[in-house]
Amino acid sequence: MTKPVTSRLPLLSLLTGAMLATFAAQGIAADWQPTKPIRMLVGFAPGGGTDATARAMGSKLSERLGQQIIIDNRPGAAGNIATEITAGATPDGYTILMGTIAALAINPALYKKLPFDPLKDVIPISRAVDSTNVLVVHPSVPVKNVQELVALAKTKPLNGGSSGVGGAGHLALELFNLKAGTKIVHIAYKGGGPAMVDLLGGQINLIFATAASAVGHMKTGKIRALAVSTAKRSGLVPELPTVAEAGLKGFEANNWYGLLAPAKTPRNVIDRLNKESFAVLNLPDVKDLLFKQGLDVAPSTPEAFGAYIKSEKAQWETVIKAAGLYHTN
Repeated sequence: MTKPVTSRLPLLSLLTGAMLATFAAQGIAADWQPTKPIRMLVGFAPGGGTDATARAMGSKLSERLGQQIIIDNRPGAAGNIATEITAGATPDGYTILMGTIAALAINPALYKKLPFDPLKDVIPISRAVDSTNVLVVHPSVPVKNVQELVALAKTKPLNGGSSGVGGAGHLALELFNLKAGTKIVHIAYKGGGPAMVDLLGGQINLIFATAASAVGHMKTGKIRALAVSTAKRSGLVPELPTVAEAGLKGFEANNWYGLLAPAKTPRNVIDRLNKESFAVLNLPDVKDLLFKQGLDVAPSTPEAFGAYIKSEKAQWETVIKAAGLYHTN
């Protein structure tokens, strides 16, 4: 007597369904495709470099992803508010952050307590841009290069302005003091604009200014540029050496921005956003738009961006401790 053949189709269906569910939970499914608008948080008000980068990328990402990218400006606490919101958001790809050096690498050492851990609560997607700062002096300061500035600062009191305590320009100055063994006095202003006004008027000796704000005054001779603060020369002012090239080895003060998502966002979502960010940042019109604002595109892998954040965090922690800079929250 022939035994009836038991069908294995239901069992296979159950196994397949279970496997798919597991893969989906682990983020293994390929080619994530968003089905609703994506919110991009920006920790600063409209009009600045972070906002400009977010909007330049957002419009092109919308086209490539087939969904609107909504720019959500949440200014305050040097980017801490926007980063905290991102860290607490659902990790599904529909909330991302245009993060900055401030909240991710500076504030962890500057503030005694933060409501997020930049190395655990958010995950890198891609670095976006580097914002070049230029070391500029008033023409009355009798130096033509970095080595002459170091020598002068060791024999004569000098001061330097910035947009505020803990900002990129301020920390660049403190790093300069640390590397050069100088004691240039910091003067904090309520923004880069007022600091530039006082430099032009000769009330202060020097600042680390954004390239976009400095170039016009450099051309008219109202200020003298000595070097750029980044690790590589800037295409905006290619004639200027880096501070490291000019004599302070290991000096790098880069004001950078990049995209991140909440921790535990599936890998396939991160990969898709990274792929499209890479493509957008290499579009000629996007590169040109950002370049005119002193921003050099710098797309990267998630891993490279994560390693860079860690290295930046370590560097600025050292500088902040050496300068004795702390907020009590």
